[in-house]
Amino acid sequence: MDFLTDDNFLLFVIIALGFILGRVNIKGISLGVSAVMFVALIFGHYGLKVPDAIQTIGLVLFLYTIGIQAGPGFFASFKKDGRRLAMLSVGVMFTGGLITWLLIALLDLDPNIAVGLFSGAMSSTPGLAAAIDITGSPLASIGYTIAYPFGVIGVIVFVRVLPKLLKKDINQAEAAFEKEAEKDHPKILQRHFIVENENVDGQKIKDLNIRQMTGAMISRIKHTGVPATVQADTLVYKNDIIRAVGTEDALEKIEQLIGPVTDEDISLHKSHAVRSLLVTNKDVVNKTIPELNLLSAYNAVITRIRRAGIDIVPDSQVKLQMGDKIIVSARTVDMPSIIRIFGNSNKDLSDTDFLPIAIGVVLGYIIGHINVSMGSYSFSFGLTGGVLITGLLLGRTGKTGPFVWTLSGAATQLLRQLGLIFFLVSVGANAGNHIVASFQEYGAQLFGYGIAVTLLPLILIVLVDRYLLKMNILSFLGALSGAMTSTPALAAVDPMTKSNAPHVAYATIYPIAMVLLIITVKILCAI
Repeated sequence: MDFLTDDNFLLFVIIALGFILGRVNIKGISLGVSAVMFVALIFGHYGLKVPDAIQTIGLVLFLYTIGIQAGPGFFASFKKDGRRLAMLSVGVMFTGGLITWLLIALLDLDPNIAVGLFSGAMSSTPGLAAAIDITGSPLASIGYTIAYPFGVIGVIVFVRVLPKLLKKDINQAEAAFEKEAEKDHPKILQRHFIVENENVDGQKIKDLNIRQMTGAMISRIKHTGVPATVQADTLVYKNDIIRAVGTEDALEKIEQLIGPVTDEDISLHKSHAVRSLLVTNKDVVNKTIPELNLLSAYNAVITRIRRAGIDIVPDSQVKLQMGDKIIVSARTVDMPSIIRIFGNSNKDLSDTDFLPIAIGVVLGYIIGHINVSMGSYSFSFGLTGGVLITGLLLGRTGKTGPFVWTLSGAATQLLRQLGLIFFLVSVGANAGNHIVASFQEYGAQLFGYGIAVTLLPLILIVLVDRYLLKMNILSFLGALSGAMTSTPALAAVDPMTKSNAPHVAYATIYPIAMVLLIITVKILCAI
């Protein structure tokens, strides 16, 4: 029975017990996957050692997959919400830094311990590294060790119970986020129209410039009762019936240009087909629809693109991504060739190529260790910031040469879940190794100081959001986690929703918060 004391065996015991505990629901509140950390905390107290590599691997996988997933929407989110999210970061760092300075000035706390408390309260290893580098004192590590457990556990509990305390409904928040997202990506509709405009009569489709004028596209036409798919040289005559695809606004423009709406449908002959295809061929990833030359080669038309649950108008600027679901209208005889162009293979979509992942992580390490100077201050993003930023950039890029950076939804979910489990086990065990000894050596007073540095900024930004920002609760939980530079907090939010809202907000605010935190540490050290 020697395996009962084997650390590798105990690692999976912790994971199993954590998932069991995480499913316990008390008055609508459960810990979810973050319960793994609390179980690890107990095992760590009794001597369990988890190799540092487990934490590093977990952290890298978790943050990289978040970056890859959030990358396509990150820059639009930053442009839209960057200012107010930056305000949250400034509020958190200013409040935490002010409290730390008051501890030094009014309570005569050793500055070296104080900056460690501040870094631990924000659960920031890069902050601690900056403090140690400047002070050269081991007291910074002691302060970090004292504040770190609550800096992690306190924020996790806070984000888990906050929706209940504020009486926020997660399902309603998801629906509201999706509705807001539809403003940037309006719902794609299809409608039939009777051609009545004299100026359209006898014109070729390509000469009407429908897409440029309205934003919609014509996918089918019925002339003298005969249905057909539209080609570039298709002629449009008065009293023809056309089917147009586009947003509500685009279809209203079609009505003004072509003629009134009709309930008459256009059913295609069996010689034509409409298929839903998956983009799984790497050769078409990052290509626009005109670059594929489908209309000239096969008289085929892409009428719709569905990506991450959102319908997108297939205009000339949209670049295809791995996993896109497209609707193609073409002759039945040409459909096999079109399928080969796009791949349409569930197997290819589910296969995960680890080479781009490995390259991405290597780039993240390099970027994280680049030192950036800002006047008399210098900082680096560290491993966490470097990997996250790399994931965001590669997720936005999509493909470089033969490398497709994006992952399928299933692969992303699996790697992210595996990463955060390993990360939480390691963080919990390491905190458990020190929490009792630190308490006995330094007493409850320093723990109280650390709790204040963590808790007061949290309360502040909740008040700021409640009375000023009024963000969607899911976006706010991600922003709160990012403002506190707390990856474990985001891990606690992750199982609460299927929405990408927390990830986008976290990825937007985290780099800002990291820079501000390191600057705050350096200012505190200089006082």
